Amino acid sequence: MTTLPPANDPRPVEPEKPLPGDCCDGGCNPCVLDTYAEAMEHYRERLAAWQARHPEAG
Repeated sequence: MTTLPPANDPRPVEPEKPLPGDCCDGGCNPCVLDTYAEAMEHYRERLAAWQARHPEAG
């Protein structure tokens, strides 16, 4: 039995990359670059799961 993905299953949206001046080099915890790296990790996980549900998307 083949299970179809839900009709409302949009492709995940990549997080916006910080601009070069967004990091103040002040040692903030968390730094905007750390936050972005974490968001990208979650995005990649969600994208891989979405691609598994939508193999036709390539």
